[in-house]
Amino acid sequence: MKQLDITNVFEFITEKIDIGLCAIDNSGRVIVFNKKMRDLTGESLEQVTQRFVSQSLDFNLEQNMLQKVFASEQAISHVKQTFWNDHGEEVSLINDYYPFTLNDGTKFAIQFSRDVTHQEFLMDRPLSRYGAPLTFDIITAVSKSMKQVIQQAKIAAFGRIPVMLVGESGTGKDMIAEGIHHELVEKNDRFITLICRRNEETLLTQIEKYIAEEKKYTFFAERIEYLSMPAQERIIELLESHQDRNHVFIASIGEDPIDLIQNGRLSKNLYYLFSNLTIQVPSLRERREDIKPFIDDYFARRRNNYGIHVKGLAPEVEELFLTYDWPGNLKELEVLLDDISALLTNEEFVDMTLVPAYFKWKLNKAQPSSHDTANLFDFSHQELQPLDEYMRKVEDHYIQYALQLNAGNISQTAKSLGIHRQGLQYRLKRK
Repeated sequence: MKQLDITNVFEFITEKIDIGLCAIDNSGRVIVFNKKMRDLTGESLEQVTQRFVSQSLDFNLEQNMLQKVFASEQAISHVKQTFWNDHGEEVSLINDYYPFTLNDGTKFAIQFSRDVTHQEFLMDRPLSRYGAPLTFDIITAVSKSMKQVIQQAKIAAFGRIPVMLVGESGTGKDMIAEGIHHELVEKNDRFITLICRRNEETLLTQIEKYIAEEKKYTFFAERIEYLSMPAQERIIELLESHQDRNHVFIASIGEDPIDLIQNGRLSKNLYYLFSNLTIQVPSLRERREDIKPFIDDYFARRRNNYGIHVKGLAPEVEELFLTYDWPGNLKELEVLLDDISALLTNEEFVDMTLVPAYFKWKLNKAQPSSHDTANLFDFSHQELQPLDEYMRKVEDHYIQYALQLNAGNISQTAKSLGIHRQGLQYRLKRK
């Protein structure tokens, strides 16, 4: 086979393969940027070439990692990267980086990227991936407020009445909705989650298809306030025109319904349709007594499913978990436990060495004192230091200050600093 034919075959494979590929030479020139990578990043070959050549201050993760491969001539594997691409979509990748040298000595650095966005989305739903129906018996509810929520939800299930669940993101509204479904005396055929942050036309088509069927469904419209007003009014029409189907309808919102109505984000008619029963799901900081039982249940499942030895948290970690405000609620707690579990080997208790660096930042464990800050800008009694070393200290302090203002939220901090999320994550990891 001729060399040209072989080249054409490899070009075809590169474009068709379902793994993102990017390769640069030692001058920073991008020589491969395949279709999958273009789809993932939303960038064209010309755009990514310009970005690499410009060497902007906010160099992104893959740019730095590829340069590191050149410098070390060592492969770097399993680097997780989450970012918002140029299409406005949040994407999560697992990246592997490899050096490669041709016979003539020409060197390259190659990036292989696997798309794990869907898996990350599934991880954001507490307990939904444990393989068992999410009944009220499974839901951890030690606090009085959560016991009251479950009692109200059981009343809704008994009467098959529409329910509006109100609560912050990650509080477990999806768990309550599925619990209602399994509590129904007259069982429904299926529990259907409607993600209202996705394409409206697709969602409305999905509702129209299922609502007209002879089977009985439990519909859960997750964060219904994200839909446009026309879409919300269309849902009202569909529900009112198929009242004879005896479906069960549950919706969730993330803020006070009156405020949403006044701000034009929630249809008053839609709220009235669901206001037969409105259940307020409290935040995790309002029911701290549920934190430890949730963690105990999590590790019990891990022991049963994966045979790990961990029994729980070391005292100093437990104290931190019980006093932290958990702005992301149960979702934040479970994702943190997932990250910790990935590091477990034979440990019986989770100590501070297993707590990820990003969470330590949230706990403000690395806050510089006011004296340190003052010294940073006082040159009267200091010897000169290399400029890059000094600028790094200034940057670290400023990032730390921004994180504090944004309550440790990585995405919001990156946005306020005007840099990419992965650029901020790199700076945090280098500490």
